[in-house]
Amino acid sequence: MAQFLVETVWLVPLYALIGGLLAVPWSPGIIRRTGPRPAGYVNLVMTSLAFLHSAIAFIAIWNQPAIEVFIPWLSTAGLNLTIALEISSITVGALTVITGLNFLAQIFAIGYMEMDWGWGRFYSLLGLFEAGLCALALCNNLFFSYVILEVLTLGTYLLVGLWFSQPLVVSGARDAFLTKRVGDLFLLMGVLGLWPLAGTWNYSELSEWAATANVDPTVITLVGLALIAGPMGKCAQFPLHLWLDEAMEGPVPSTILRNSVVVASGAWVLIKLQPVLTLSPFVSSALVAIGAVTAVGASLIAIAQIDIKRCQSYSVSAYMGLVFIAVGTRQDEAALLLVLANAVSAALLVMSTGGIIWNSITQNVTQLGGLWSRRPISAIAFIVGTLGLVGFPPLGGFWALMKLIDGLWGTQPVLVGVVIAVNALTAVSLTREFGLIFAGKPQQMSERSPEVHWPMSFPMVILLGFVLHLPLVLQSLSLLPSWATLNKDVALLLIWSTIFGCGISGVIYLGNIPKPVRLPWKPLQDLFAYDFYTPKLYRMTIIFSVAQISKFADMLDRFVVDGIVNFVGLFSLLTGEGLKYSTSGQTQFYAFTVLLGVGVLGMWVTWPFWGVQFLNLMF
Repeated sequence: MAQFLVETVWLVPLYALIGGLLAVPWSPGIIRRTGPRPAGYVNLVMTSLAFLHSAIAFIAIWNQPAIEVFIPWLSTAGLNLTIALEISSITVGALTVITGLNFLAQIFAIGYMEMDWGWGRFYSLLGLFEAGLCALALCNNLFFSYVILEVLTLGTYLLVGLWFSQPLVVSGARDAFLTKRVGDLFLLMGVLGLWPLAGTWNYSELSEWAATANVDPTVITLVGLALIAGPMGKCAQFPLHLWLDEAMEGPVPSTILRNSVVVASGAWVLIKLQPVLTLSPFVSSALVAIGAVTAVGASLIAIAQIDIKRCQSYSVSAYMGLVFIAVGTRQDEAALLLVLANAVSAALLVMSTGGIIWNSITQNVTQLGGLWSRRPISAIAFIVGTLGLVGFPPLGGFWALMKLIDGLWGTQPVLVGVVIAVNALTAVSLTREFGLIFAGKPQQMSERSPEVHWPMSFPMVILLGFVLHLPLVLQSLSLLPSWATLNKDVALLLIWSTIFGCGISGVIYLGNIPKPVRLPWKPLQDLFAYDFYTPKLYRMTIIFSVAQISKFADMLDRFVVDGIVNFVGLFSLLTGEGLKYSTSGQTQFYAFTVLLGVGVLGMWVTWPFWGVQFLNLMF
């Protein structure tokens, strides 16, 4: 039975796709008598089946050789587009994480969207997301990975814009879509540019090709930069990081997936392409630089935010920046551990604060406070999620960061400092958010804020337990080093950075220091609070350039294209009117006109033959 589930695990994306399609009739209101709720229950059942299938298959395939499945699709003119799937312990493990988190997010959505009539659209889009992410995890072909990423981009636009009657939601969905499309466009250039060099899009074959490839450094550098542009957009890396903040206008249950597994879709493709990207040292350096800038910058920005969702979205961008550093320094295992630790911990943090957004008037953390006594489950979940994300032993974030720092310890001391600083800043940011929300005295906006009901607290508790037991899961799979071989210097440095970050922020936001806390130099405070003025830079550069090009194209269209068309029309009108008034009814006049025209045409056609002789006689 287990072997059969392993061999058919490639059907897991169809579970979610079927659930999403079955939810469609409730979306436009074709089925009215039952209300929209069955759409959610149908998806919940299909996602639970997908999770069970993936989990059993994961146990059966662990430490077993990978299985490749080929589905012929198109073969013409020397182009063979075969859908290649890889069934391995890593890909099936990714399926288990995706379906498990989506299952918990759908239960959470039953409580969060209890009074919402958009269930049909919401759950059908969740099914599309789950199907796309599962297909991406199994896909072993770069071209089809790009197609799936495009589908996920469209799904992001539709899911963020679920409440399309709100102007901020519409603008947020549009901005998120357009920002990701910039990266997707360059990724398409890289995908097409890689084919003439390697002759394949299969990840396994690309890895074999990269081991012995001899290509022009300039060409592979340009192709590599194009290939990392797509993951930059998906992982919300600078300068394509603003879409994740804009996407927070969507429902919180979709944010659970977006902050955990959707942002990891770009990281997954990046890890698959790592052998190709390392062919160019410049591309590897660009990966490290982009990751370092985003990790440090996003961590600093998160500290200055006052919106609950924005605080967490920038922490996710910072963590994905560490993934870029890991890939740029050829540490795939560390990158996968970082993706896993971020997925479960970020999802738990969103669940913890999602209930506050659900039954509170405001999302401003400076207007909340004193919720520890009213929301003990949410508070404990936030603490566990924070500790699971930073370097706190023995939780998952500690081992992921240890793996990354240990690989950098002897060769890249500067990057070790970057990772330590990002860990400390993340600890400061999340401890600050906890202090402003749960500590202190209740304020006017938080005096009446009870704990959420069971559909929202149940998945939160389940995920809380998984975050706590993640080290045991990793140890059972022999993925953790023993304490005897642990690099004690790295471990102490990481632990002390966590204690320092939590301690500094705890003294400020859990003590009696007057709030809000401001930096002594206001320009620096504004620099962090306004996202390093990235939106203003966009308006001054890209948006201004596009606006000027649009104005020039409009003038060209109105005065040149329309001018030529209008001139031809006016000329036709005038000549037609002239011919109308030249009609006399005399046959001899018509015959003379026809002969005159034929004569002029004949002279023009025969000019090369007699025109030269005529000019010679004249001159």
